[in-house]
Amino acid sequence: METIVIIVFLVGYLAITLEHNLKIDKLIPALAMMAILWAIIALAHLPVFEVNAELKELEPSHLDEMLLHHLGKTAEILVFLLGAMTIVEIIDYFNGFATIKGYIRTRSKRKLLWLFSILAFILSAIIDNLTATIVLVTILQKVIKDRETRLWFAGLIIINANAGGAWSPIGDVTTTMLWIANKVSASQLILHVLLPSIMCTVVPTFIASRKRIFQGQIDEDLEADTEKTSKFGPTMLYLGLGSIVFVPFFKTITHLPPYVGMMLSLAIVATFAEIYSNAKFSISSVDNKESAEHSSHSPVHSSLSKIELPSILFFLGILLAVAALESLGYLFHYAESMNAAIPNTDIVVLLLGVGSAVIDNVPLVAASMGMFSEGMDSPLWHFIAYSAGTGGSMLIIGSAAGVVAMGMEKIDFFWYLRKIAWLAAAGFLAGALVFVLLRDFVLHA
Repeated sequence: METIVIIVFLVGYLAITLEHNLKIDKLIPALAMMAILWAIIALAHLPVFEVNAELKELEPSHLDEMLLHHLGKTAEILVFLLGAMTIVEIIDYFNGFATIKGYIRTRSKRKLLWLFSILAFILSAIIDNLTATIVLVTILQKVIKDRETRLWFAGLIIINANAGGAWSPIGDVTTTMLWIANKVSASQLILHVLLPSIMCTVVPTFIASRKRIFQGQIDEDLEADTEKTSKFGPTMLYLGLGSIVFVPFFKTITHLPPYVGMMLSLAIVATFAEIYSNAKFSISSVDNKESAEHSSHSPVHSSLSKIELPSILFFLGILLAVAALESLGYLFHYAESMNAAIPNTDIVVLLLGVGSAVIDNVPLVAASMGMFSEGMDSPLWHFIAYSAGTGGSMLIIGSAAGVVAMGMEKIDFFWYLRKIAWLAAAGFLAGALVFVLLRDFVLHA
């Protein structure tokens, strides 16, 4: 029966990684794999276990209890993501991200590269690396018309967005998972991973800035944004970003799960969105019919309709599928055998980072949480957060940011492999070196 469970998981995992070749959305194999694995456990009456982190051993449990336990942990992540996604969509409803384009005043390619790199690093730490990539590539398309130049910029945005998301508890799904599972605290995560992440951004950006493609100026003049803008856009941008940043502070003060703080932030942002929306359409009374039509359309309802539910369902499927393996004790035994084969955990974590470039980092981190039993804020978890967050940049399919940029700019897989992958690898290794030195000689000396 163990062989069947492993085969089901590997087949489902393979279908997820070959999503673009099979032309089947990855949520389908994720959900099917999850349901089949738990069905096998139930029908075959397989024993399930709970990992005792303190004693580092498996304790027998009941199927219903374990399923409910893992569903609760997964729901915390999903509700948190739903709140964050809705806030981002509300900002976009008021075209708040257009405010960022106003900061772009230079025509120098090198200065633009550093500007986009810094924006990607900072934005991804607040609104997550996927959303930051979408926002910046959209702006990039309005600023730079030359396709070859734009592809290089997009490649560096991917690297820097992933680097920025790695050090923030709200910047990447994997770091959010570790944070919600109480593997890391926000303050210690920032303390351990911020400097390595900065190095992961600076090294590839500096190397790229010396290349000929980034010499000189862009040929086009920076035109004013002709999109319909809202006077409430800047306010909603700063309010939305501030409300997301508020969540870690809320958790620190109240010790409540992060999704509670995210729901409070969503309520605050949604309140202002409704007030501004009503004010916006009550001003214009020229066409009463049009005004009534618009005023009845809630910005919150509109934003909720745009949330990426396929991503939420994918996370549900993959996290509960990995939870099935954890409940069977497979991940615990696999970790023991891996530690015996490779005593150096740094090498294991680096391999995890390289692996995240080939397959999705979400299940890798979920698996690592079941494999290792180190306590909260162990340097191991911080290194996993860094490696899984930044390692995916080495292939364009290795991160959500890369996949979305690939779709928006039609970036060729092999072009990215030739031009950008080595820059991402250089940044990844430089940041990893800084992490080890910081851990061994400064923070834990």
